[in-house]
Amino acid sequence: MTKSMNNCIKNIISLPGLGNLPTDTGLRLLNSTSDKRFSVGRNGVRDIIATGDGKVEFVAFDDHTLAFVGSALGYPAYYPVHPVKMEKPLTVVLMDLDGTSVRSEEFWIWIIQLSIASLIGNPEFELTDADIPFVSGHSVSEHLQYCICKYCPEKTVEQARVWYFEYTRREMKAILEGNGRRNAFIPRSGLKDFLLTLKNRRIKIGLVTSGLYEKAYPEILSAFCTLNMGDPAEFYDAIITAGYPMQEGAPGTLGELSPKPHPWLYAEIARVGLGIPFSNRHHVIGIEDSGAGIAAIRLAGFSPIGMSDGNIAESGTRSLCSHYCNNFEEILSIII
Repeated sequence: MTKSMNNCIKNIISLPGLGNLPTDTGLRLLNSTSDKRFSVGRNGVRDIIATGDGKVEFVAFDDHTLAFVGSALGYPAYYPVHPVKMEKPLTVVLMDLDGTSVRSEEFWIWIIQLSIASLIGNPEFELTDADIPFVSGHSVSEHLQYCICKYCPEKTVEQARVWYFEYTRREMKAILEGNGRRNAFIPRSGLKDFLLTLKNRRIKIGLVTSGLYEKAYPEILSAFCTLNMGDPAEFYDAIITAGYPMQEGAPGTLGELSPKPHPWLYAEIARVGLGIPFSNRHHVIGIEDSGAGIAAIRLAGFSPIGMSDGNIAESGTRSLCSHYCNNFEEILSIII
């Protein structure tokens, strides 16, 4: 009996760089990667597993593992998988925005729903529960492309983006004027105490979001206003967003093709924004409530802590978390 077969019987599979992963937490065993580049038993490939949502596939060899991140827009990528661990004292805590710091997922899913409803000319259109893992945690274009493939394949993501930004700007303007959708952005319970505790211990804090700046910054600004914490740009040691959308007549920035679960947002805020060398990455943790975010932290080489009320369990990425917590109090007990 091979080592790999024995691992599967025990519901545990061991992958270099990832360690022992339980296969009963949503991971799926594959014979080949979705792009057909690698197959089990060929060219040194020992095992292939995928997250439950299929967003990331891990290709294991005897001494290393590669991660394949697919793309609804046609630009997939492979990344090396590095082992992670949490070493104290921590110097940096990186935090997701939507869901982790601010309750806003329902609002943005509503914007996606409005956009698709207008795109197909059906004001009664509603997303289903099965759609939720695919319209949260990724980039705007990935969300829209998923909906187009399922509901209106004759349409284009470019057409959908027109509606998306029309609704986004309308709603953001209304919220900033004080008459927008109620409870659109609610700070997560315990956020203020958590952030202030990190500050008091001189731990640097980075805010990381796949959201575009024009939709992300009003969220954290609204949350800080609610918490009487002043200007978030002055509080956080670094903030990174997906930048600005590419539109006719205006320059955009990179962000739609490189969001979570790609590692670049987390890698850039740590290395460029906070000056943390890759060799010091074990003193950095990331906190996320989405499967895409957990994968992004993991591929950037950091230790991920998952929040239990997001879509981590549903996306099959719980086994990628170093810790899995219910609230900020639990996280503090682990990292301090």
